Amino acid sequence: MTTARLPLFPLNSALFPGLVLPLNIFEERYRAMMRELLKTPEDEPRRFAVVAIRDGYEVAPAAPGMPDQTAQPERGPAAGFGPDPLKSFHGVGCVADAATIRERADGTFEVLATGTTRVRLLSVDTSGPFLTAELEELPEDPGEEAGALAEGVLRAFRQYQKRLAGARERSLSTGAELPDDPSVVSYLVAAAMVLDTPTKQRLLQAPDTASRLRDELKLLRSETSIIRSLPSLPAFELTRTPTSQN
Repeated sequence: MTTARLPLFPLNSALFPGLVLPLNIFEERYRAMMRELLKTPEDEPRRFAVVAIRDGYEVAPAAPGMPDQTAQPERGPAAGFGPDPLKSFHGVGCVADAATIRERADGTFEVLATGTTRVRLLSVDTSGPFLTAELEELPEDPGEEAGALAEGVLRAFRQYQKRLAGARERSLSTGAELPDDPSVVSYLVAAAMVLDTPTKQRLLQAPDTASRLRDELKLLRSETSIIRSLPSLPAFELTRTPTSQN
């Protein structure tokens, strides 16, 4: 297996290969990461790894917290992730290639990256200005009957899209071409479905494409059935929003 050491960017969601990731960078630890990535020549990939947070906070508290208003906020690259950050992250993530890193006048960054390769998290280094990790590249094995499963998943996904658009009272654009490569299908559907982070993480770390597609087929049928019985969808995004202290 190929291993590499890369900057580590924890998020409250899973990134899949082939998917675009826009980022608004304002914390100092991630600004330092972007400044380091900008040292890489433009003709070389500016890579970092994205992992989903299992237990911790995407943004470190910047003010005294509840209930102890005298407690000082954490600082440093591992702020919000406890004494052993490795335990705070899911074990499988995705390498991201930053196509655009634009620094704003106030020192924050606008970043546009794309997921490329799945990796297993081996260790986390907290000694620098930002987290780095030793990573092991994971192969994408097709598994058995991946082609036939992909066809079934695409059919189910189209039905899911129609039900989702109807429940949200939105129009569905049917002109977009969907891919036919089984692994691409599996990642596209995993990213597009309205699922919680643990479920998306389960799909990301599936042992092969066929296993991921089988899981998605079950999820699509289940979710489509649920949506069919609901007059409208709940505000799913609210479950990902930090609670205001006001």
